[in-house]
Amino acid sequence: MKISYLGPRGTFTKMAVDVLFPGEEAYSYATIPQCMDAVVNGEIDYCVVPVENTIEGTVPITMDYLIHQAKLPIVGEVVIPIRQHLLTKGTVELSDVKDVYSHSHAIAQCHHFLHTELPHAVTHAASSTGTAAKMVAAMEDGFAAAIGNELAAKEFGLTILQKDIHDYANNHTRFFVLSSDAGSNPVKRDAGAKMKTSLYVTLPSDYAGALHQVLAAFAWRKINMSKIESRPMKTGLGNYFFIMDVSCEAEDILFQGVRQELEALGCSLTVLGSYPIHQYEKKAGACS
Repeated sequence: MKISYLGPRGTFTKMAVDVLFPGEEAYSYATIPQCMDAVVNGEIDYCVVPVENTIEGTVPITMDYLIHQAKLPIVGEVVIPIRQHLLTKGTVELSDVKDVYSHSHAIAQCHHFLHTELPHAVTHAASSTGTAAKMVAAMEDGFAAAIGNELAAKEFGLTILQKDIHDYANNHTRFFVLSSDAGSNPVKRDAGAKMKTSLYVTLPSDYAGALHQVLAAFAWRKINMSKIESRPMKTGLGNYFFIMDVSCEAEDILFQGVRQELEALGCSLTVLGSYPIHQYEKKAGACS
């Protein structure tokens, strides 16, 4: 199998790939849309992309491109613990660090540390944590730092100046596995793995109680909703659809009842994928 991921080497997405697809061919791409396009164009079998972080929330580019452009089915999910470290080229003092590079989400996850320990440093956004580490490794100036993981430090020969600089200990990221085949089962399902269905719903019109009716269709059937989020339809101001995660399979008879009820109300329901959840809490040491 060929797997695409947000690169270069040393990103948390690469860690997710290594957990789910050990030994398979992995190809790095500079952006999340490029990862998806490689699958759409038939160059790659599966792609792994970040979708949500416990601190920063949804990764908008992933969801927007998935729904509006790529339209690839979700066939799996993995949750990876995230540990952010301050990486430098050689050993320097914290007070010597003038610039900090990383992905915008990683910078936001370490806001308190940067504010209190490096108030004098200028932050710079990079396309990924791996890219930031690669940039710092290539700099002649030793007073720049990157925010990244241990894998990035090893890949690019950097020193971990300060470990675990993220603001909250419970820092995890969800990653989607996408394929052009909705029936594909690329990853061996964990024993006891829970199933989840992701979908999006558009309302027939903006009228009082419309969203309540949608939520009620799930509630009275006792289908647990683990996430709901509004996203712009990009057709005009005030036009939104709702992305939802529910704890059941799309083939479940109760879910089919929801679909029929919402269609009767004039709503549009589109299933993005029904897939197993892979949780790797116990492997935190390997994913640090």
